[in-house]
Amino acid sequence: MAKYDFDLFTIGAGSGGVAGSRRAGSYGAKVAIAEAVRVGGTCVLRGCVPKKLLVYASEFARAFEDAAGYGWIVGETKVDWADMIARKDRELDRLNGIYINMLRSAGVQVIDGRARLVDAHTVEVNGKRHTAETILIATGGRPIRPQIPGIDLTMTSDDILDMKEIPERLIIVGGGYIAVEFAGIFRNLGSTVTEIVRGDTVLRGFDRDLRESLAGEMAKQGIVLRTRTQVTAIEKEGKGLAVVTDAGERIACDRVLYATGRAPNSSGIGLEEIGVTLNKKGAIAVDEWSKTTVPNVYAVGDVTDRINLTPVAIAESRAVAETLYNNNPIRMDHEDVPSAVFSQPAIGSVGLSEEAASVIYKEIDIYVTRFRPMKNTLSGRDERTMMKLVVDARSERVLGCHMVGPDAPEIIQGLAIAVKCGATKRQFDQTVGIHPSAAEEFVTMREKRKEPAKQAAD
Repeated sequence: MAKYDFDLFTIGAGSGGVAGSRRAGSYGAKVAIAEAVRVGGTCVLRGCVPKKLLVYASEFARAFEDAAGYGWIVGETKVDWADMIARKDRELDRLNGIYINMLRSAGVQVIDGRARLVDAHTVEVNGKRHTAETILIATGGRPIRPQIPGIDLTMTSDDILDMKEIPERLIIVGGGYIAVEFAGIFRNLGSTVTEIVRGDTVLRGFDRDLRESLAGEMAKQGIVLRTRTQVTAIEKEGKGLAVVTDAGERIACDRVLYATGRAPNSSGIGLEEIGVTLNKKGAIAVDEWSKTTVPNVYAVGDVTDRINLTPVAIAESRAVAETLYNNNPIRMDHEDVPSAVFSQPAIGSVGLSEEAASVIYKEIDIYVTRFRPMKNTLSGRDERTMMKLVVDARSERVLGCHMVGPDAPEIIQGLAIAVKCGATKRQFDQTVGIHPSAAEEFVTMREKRKEPAKQAAD
């Protein structure tokens, strides 16, 4: 008789948990996975996927406007928000079914319910206890809001996906990727959008030129950025709301979206009770193998607060499965992970920012180009693309590639391979560009920027 019910028990059926469980099952491990809400997790059901669908939907507004510059006669247009959301929900239902089928096809037992650790080898779900040789925690993260008066009147990124109608006046509090993405979506859908940012501009942690370029383009679209501002309260005002700032201002609106951060989903599942160490933020402490302080308990994804991106969670989880069940020890490499922000215009970034590189390297070279995309010449749209290379002056190695503009995520994905492989600026220069394309600018930049390296802010 087997010592345990399962070889692997995964808590959390988001992208990371599903990927690792499937991979382990494909290698013959007996696997179970528990999910308290719906299989698919934040990315598929409450984050990346529905948000990207709304980005696509909102971009049609710009496309209709641009069409006139190319000789198209477009009549009156309007969006049916209820129909859009219904179509989005049907797609999420389809994906939820696909994820469940993928797990079952790999032999993984899906258990519906909230799981709680009883001890290092025992998990309880719906009053029933299951034992496992190894436990994988993949519970992700959750939106958090500050405890200020009236905070219950606001929405999070979970709530905004299910609104009944498009707000005429929307205030977004926060300057991260969720905030700027929803600012673009709802501005294009017709809302008056004000974004309140605690720092001096959006997207703290990204390259400074990239941040400033995006902020400038958002302003052109009519998105009002209120920087160096903090919200002290939210109050009801007539049929709408009012946001009160630390300067004593009252800004009227219909809805308020709080996008000021996320926290690891680590509470209430018995982690500390069995000896798993959490840091001050509540993130699970893990080593380079994603192993916690309890040897047979692993953790991956946002609950570990390393790099909170879906593909990273997937890679971490698959590395655990390869190591434990395929005799193929793999440690997830967290260096030079590319990322994208589906703002409008979009952002793509890989490698070091100028500010980070200037701290590590004695001398860096900076190449920057700004131009009007070819599509905008006939449409007349006043939107510019920014591309940037950060280069180690001594070795000529390209340390970072950054872009604001149409198709930035698609272009940066390809360049991420070059950065990961240690490509040099000379090799970029020797690469023939595809003409006419925006991407060719990355291999035709010749003039180094003369100003000194920028320093990080806020």
